[in-house]
Amino acid sequence: MVNKPSIVDIIEAGLRANSVRQRVVANNLANVNTPGFRRTKVHFEDALAEALDSTMGISKATLMDMEAELFKPYDTPVDARGNDVDLDVEIGELVKTAGRQKALLKFLKKQYEQMEAAMK
Repeated sequence: MVNKPSIVDIIEAGLRANSVRQRVVANNLANVNTPGFRRTKVHFEDALAEALDSTMGISKATLMDMEAELFKPYDTPVDARGNDVDLDVEIGELVKTAGRQKALLKFLKKQYEQMEAAMK
């Protein structure tokens, strides 16, 4: 029998991945003028969705062990210094990441409110 993760476990995994994404985008922005620097991207949501949709299901332990995948896309255009960080793209990533964080935290708050109401 698989110890299935709760919705709170899934939200926690999303928050952990979002934290990684924030650090990666901050690093990309910090290196916007570094010659030869290649930006890093984060993949997590697709792997999480695939694991949750699998017919075998996902265990809580597996979910807690999941980590965001970091990779460097080499199909992005580089400038004269060999740098592929685009300030507009990174700012867009920050905005999306902040939106995800806010949504996840609101959902987590709602889950705890429902638990509290159930205990009354």
